[in-house]
Amino acid sequence: MKPEDVEKAYSTPSIESVAQFELNKSASNSSSDATVVEKLEIQPPQSMFQRCLAGLKGMESRGIEPVPLEKREEVTPSTSLHMMLMWFSMTLATNNIVVGSMGTLVLGLSFKDAALCAIFGCIVGTSTIGYMSTWGPRSGNRTLIVARYFMGYYPSKVCCALNVFTNIGYSMVNSVVGGQILSMVSGGHLSVIVGIIIIAGSSLVMALFGMRIFQIYERVAWLPQLMVICVMLGSAGPHFDFNIQTASPESLSAKRITFFSLILSIALAWAPLAADYYVYYPPHMKRWRTFLVTVLGSAQAMSITLLVGMGLGTVIASSAYYSNKYGTGPGGVLMTAYDSLGGFGKVCAVINVLALVANNTPGAYSMGMNLQMLGGFLGKIPRPISTTLATVVYAACAMGGRNSLYEVFKSFLPLIGYWVVIFFVIVVQEDAIFRRRKGYDWSAWNTRAQLPMGLAASVSFFVGWAGAIVGMSQAYYTGPIARLTDGADLGLWLAAGFTMLSFPPLRALELRYIGR
Repeated sequence: MKPEDVEKAYSTPSIESVAQFELNKSASNSSSDATVVEKLEIQPPQSMFQRCLAGLKGMESRGIEPVPLEKREEVTPSTSLHMMLMWFSMTLATNNIVVGSMGTLVLGLSFKDAALCAIFGCIVGTSTIGYMSTWGPRSGNRTLIVARYFMGYYPSKVCCALNVFTNIGYSMVNSVVGGQILSMVSGGHLSVIVGIIIIAGSSLVMALFGMRIFQIYERVAWLPQLMVICVMLGSAGPHFDFNIQTASPESLSAKRITFFSLILSIALAWAPLAADYYVYYPPHMKRWRTFLVTVLGSAQAMSITLLVGMGLGTVIASSAYYSNKYGTGPGGVLMTAYDSLGGFGKVCAVINVLALVANNTPGAYSMGMNLQMLGGFLGKIPRPISTTLATVVYAACAMGGRNSLYEVFKSFLPLIGYWVVIFFVIVVQEDAIFRRRKGYDWSAWNTRAQLPMGLAASVSFFVGWAGAIVGMSQAYYTGPIARLTDGADLGLWLAAGFTMLSFPPLRALELRYIGR
């Protein structure tokens, strides 16, 4: 951006100084936003509470407002590495080890079948994360604020609510796994409930200080996590049973599809958060660069942890000794890896708990934002308070569901994938078909009259859910199409297909008769 493109700042007695920036068209011909004028919203004065928070060193008081250009970070040669390491740390998570073990331990797949499903599921799923992450630098807005440009002001609030439930579920799972590990490490002297409180409290502290501190932490958090995974492989690797076969060969295809969809759902859960972590980067950052480093970081980490989990699952599935000693719960799966390491194994298990905190923090951070996006009295609650409330809720849920974690995983993860894939298809089609030449006015993020009405997106959302329902295969319900495929979970794919077919014609009609 050239100096002459920057308008002079102005100020009044009642509002803070702001600036308007116009992107130079000739410098961004390769971008779809070449004709877009970046305007920063004029913000009201900060409340006394916000000023107090801003006074705390490192505390981020900014809510859902766009990040002004003058607050963005400069792009340096190390920026790409920092972005990749952040995603590597966040997704090199202990809960992914638990999900990986479900392929061989719960679904009864062979290691080869489970590994192929996981690798391809990671590649497809992390591509959605990479695509959604590009909206952060482009707009300076959080992911589900950007959703207003695709789904409309009010329909996007449904996604905010769903994302709150999604992150409550994930944070609950992380807290239970961490609580079980801490309880086992202490020999039972520390209860699982106390362990859950420790995990939730540690995640809250990190989330309260905001994205800048979090990014710095994630740049180094991956190293001890990776070292512990290497210890896992060295200790338990010789006991991996690569010869174990699928328990029910007649339903092999159904189990493959179900596990593939499960892995894809893990990655999809990050898509509604992805842009949140890039809002402090400038809009001139190349989109392909953002996409590539995000996919590389997240896909590598998820693949590593899932494969380790599958191996640990084969150990318990084929060994009565380990299943009797540690049980078949998530905490027992992890402790199996440290069986012969004594005190050192307990130290490694504690580092696994730190990895859970690194994975929990992004969800806690984004939940606070999503609650503000819902508006009403929730929109007036400062982000640190809303983040704290969300933490209390998921910690309470974790305490209540601590004894049925695998059931929660198996039933909960696909439900995340259903709504996120519908949302993702709408975003891609709106951007590729209807917005490619029009561009975006990012200053209109909170102006309902300049945002889509959202009728087409709302109807398509329900149509997509209809596809998910007829194709889903869960313990509590099996759709008619799933019954025809030996119980394969096709909900994810039918949800995407139904949405893909319904949204373009409905959106064309909406633009023709409503105009926005």
